[in-house]
Parts: sequence; structure tokens; C-alpha cells
Amino acid sequence: MALMFSPLRCRRFLWPMAAWLAFTAAAATAQPTAKPHASAWPSQPVRLLVGFPPGSSPDLVARALAEPLSKALGQPVIVDNRPGASGNIAATLVAQAVDNHTLGVMINGNMTIAKLLNPATHYDPLKDLKPVSLVCTAALLLAAPAAAPGGNVQEFLQAARAAGTKWSYGSPGVGTVGHLAMELLKSKANIAPVHVPYPSYQRVVAAMIAGEIQLSMVQLGAAAPQVAAGKLKPIGVTSATRSPLAPEYPSLAEAGLPGFELEVWTAVAAPASMDPEITAKLSSLISTIARSEEVRRQLAQLGYNGVGIDADGLARRVKADYDQLSRIIAAQGIRHE
Repeated sequence: MALMFSPLRCRRFLWPMAAWLAFTAAAATAQPTAKPHASAWPSQPVRLLVGFPPGSSPDLVARALAEPLSKALGQPVIVDNRPGASGNIAATLVAQAVDNHTLGVMINGNMTIAKLLNPATHYDPLKDLKPVSLVCTAALLLAAPAAAPGGNVQEFLQAARAAGTKWSYGSPGVGTVGHLAMELLKSKANIAPVHVPYPSYQRVVAAMIAGEIQLSMVQLGAAAPQVAAGKLKPIGVTSATRSPLAPEYPSLAEAGLPGFELEVWTAVAAPASMDPEITAKLSSLISTIARSEEVRRQLAQLGYNGVGIDADGLARRVKADYDQLSRIIAAQGIRHE
């Protein structure tokens, strides 16, 4: 017997079928998106966010990495400058990224003490950023005007103790590594110079030459030409040992301040959400690139020592700096202005 078409009978069949299809579609969309496997990554251009303007040291470090990293990955690597808030605008964007293709090229403070200096900072560097590679480091140089007293570190510090608050020191701003390094020196050497902030290391150097201030911690690259010209006196460097970029200067640690170590450094960080396999791949690639002869040469021209330390080594450096600097910030009540 032929089956007769019945609209009612059809609706009775189709309604549960439609409901089942809707349920399975909703269940499928509710499943988490599969993370890309490291072997299939990257699937689009990689973005290097930099929190400082073009031509700045972090920007030039990023550009030194971009071309060899692009060749290694087979995708464009784009340097994206987002200056402002001492690099924390870009760091916030990195912390919030969820695309697995955004990284940040950052300085010390962005990865360690940003939240301590400014509680309003929109990310927590210790929770929201994942270390990838410590690219390069630079010791600071404790320097003074050419006519400063003392023939070595200890004699100079003795003169500083005698001067008390009559001496002043310069830095490129509250909360910078130059500022915090001097506060560390004050606590370890029992000296008491007064802080005078300036807009840049170049202005700090000019102020020392003019006799406006009596000492400062300045980047080697900013001070070296004036030392060579006889306008500044080098006292010692802030690395644990002598800097390979200026081995003629003693370290403060070897000259009587054991354990003194605080450098300027630049690193690559990822969002905490980035897939661990991708992070591990990037850590290996970027660290190798930073140690390559060509990139080390470019970094040396900027006054940096290319070290190319992996994610674990960077994590240890972040912790050590955080522990040391947080104590200084708390003891002195330092807040970013």
C-alpha cells in the first residue's frame, strides 16, 4: 500500500530531528577551540609589540630580531610600536592578547616591578606575562665628573659618605633602573646623595659634565664617549663581573660591594595564555638568534651584550630582580610620578 504524505505526520518527525540537530550544533560550538600545535605554528604574521618609539633601544633590539626570526618562522614578523607609560601600554596589550601570534619586546620594569611602581597598571607582570628569552643585557656605569675625588671605588664612596646630602645624583626618572640602582648603592654603601630626575640619560651625562650633580648610574653607551674624552670619571659597573663591552672598568662587586648586581636588560615576553609548546619553540629560536654573530654585533653597537638566555633563565632573572627591587621600592616608598 502506498504511503500517503501527511503534513501533520511530517511535522511530528521533523520537530524532534530539528531539536536534536540544534542541540548537537550548540554542543559543537561550546567545545574549546583546539590550540595550534607548535609544528603548525605560525599560521599568520607574528607581531612584536614595543612600548617605545621608533629609534629607541628596545625598538632597535626588536628590529635586530625581526628579520632572522621571520626567516626561521616562514612568516612576516612585524614590529609594532605602541609607546607610552614607560612601555606599559604595549605590555598591557601583550598580556591581553589571545591570538598566539603576539609577543612583546620589553625592558626590566615592564616584566618585574611595573605594578609595584604604579598600582593602577592594568596587568600584573608576574601573572600575565610568560618569559620567552632574555635577549641582551647592559651594565650601568657608576660615573662622576672628571674632577671627582678618589682613585678607586672605595675612595670615591668614602668621599660620598663624607659629603652626605651635599652631593646629588641624577637619573632618567623615578622608577627607572638608573634610579633604583642608585638607591641600591645608597643602601649598600651607606651614602646619601639626593635624587635629581632628568628626562634622559643624555641629560644626566650633560648635568654631570656641567657639575650640577656629583654622580650617577648611566648606561655604558651614553657615558663611554664622554669618558673617552676625559669629561667623566668611570667608577665601576653594576654587572656581577666586568662587562665584556668595557672590561677595563671594575665591577662594584669585585671592588668591595659583594653581591651588587643590577643591569638594564631587554627580553621577549608572551601572554600567559600562549600555548606552552609555542612558547618553548620561540624561546629556543629567539635565544639562538640573540647569540648569533650578526645580531650580537648589532646589539653591541647599541651598548648591549647579546646573551640569548632561554625562558627558564629569564624567569630566574625576573624573580631575582623583583625580589631585590621590591625591597628598595618598599623601603624608600618609591612611586612612579
